[in-house]
Amino acid sequence: MEVAIIMRTTQNNTAEIDGVCNMLHNISTADNEDGISTCANCGKGEESSSVLKTCMSCKQVKYCNRECQVAHRHQHKKECKKRAKELHDIELFKQPPPAEDCPICMLPLPGLDTGSKYMLCCGQTICSGCLYAVVLRAGCGDKLCPFCRTIAIDGSWKQRFERITKRMKVNDAGAFYELGCIYSEGEFGCQQDRGKALDLWQKAGDLGFSMGYHNLGNAYYSGRGVEGDNKKARHYYELAAMAGNANARFNLGHMEEARGNYDRALKHYMLAVGDGRNDTLQAIRQFYERGVATKDDYAIALRIHQAFLFDIKSADRDKAAAAFDEYKYLE
Repeated sequence: MEVAIIMRTTQNNTAEIDGVCNMLHNISTADNEDGISTCANCGKGEESSSVLKTCMSCKQVKYCNRECQVAHRHQHKKECKKRAKELHDIELFKQPPPAEDCPICMLPLPGLDTGSKYMLCCGQTICSGCLYAVVLRAGCGDKLCPFCRTIAIDGSWKQRFERITKRMKVNDAGAFYELGCIYSEGEFGCQQDRGKALDLWQKAGDLGFSMGYHNLGNAYYSGRGVEGDNKKARHYYELAAMAGNANARFNLGHMEEARGNYDRALKHYMLAVGDGRNDTLQAIRQFYERGVATKDDYAIALRIHQAFLFDIKSADRDKAAAAFDEYKYLE
């Protein structure tokens, strides 16, 4: 059963999946029995022409040049689109990368925004427990970064902007994302500019910060600062989800559910539940109650959800959450 494949990916069988994906990428229907590649249009092999180029969409056929590719397009178009979609889904539904660890306590960072904080001084993301440990230290308050020991900013836009631009000069993706959020809402006395925010989030996503793509998806989905476009929203959500963003993965599940694609929605929810989100677990439970998901699906989702909560739990984080809502790390 297709859903069962996704269940197995949650058990970290990524090596096997990667092997299959690599095999699929190397397939070429234009290879003859002797293993010699030939052009799908004119039939010439590599020994009689320059090195053949593989179709970038489907990875199945090869061509001498662009002229041959254009000439063969009408024959290949339908199969190319079908195969490209299959390859895209293989990448889309891969097991996501594990949660990033706090650089101090080395425990996985919580999924909640309040469970950690990006530090403008050093570019590290610190968990709430380690942040609060500094607050508890006698005479220290919250004035020092737990990682680099730099004095915290005074809250002014000038000092904040100086630190952000310093991090941006070294291509710190988190800095581009932070500045994008500031421009989007017009915070700290900065004039609101959602167009600039979109550019900064794009840069953050391109540099590997998945929340940049996630926020772009939100912007296109809701039409904030840009004309609403569900196709573009889906594109950016997919980029974020493949980078391990559970929020984007949940949004994709919701979009598929709204379209009646329950099988694809369940796959997204099963991959997102490992981030500890209660709404994802609730969505899977509702699928089970409606007969869309099986009892085993829901049982596996519960185990994955509880395992993540166990991994991120710590005494320091509990103390921080009890002291201030801004340090809450569990829903």
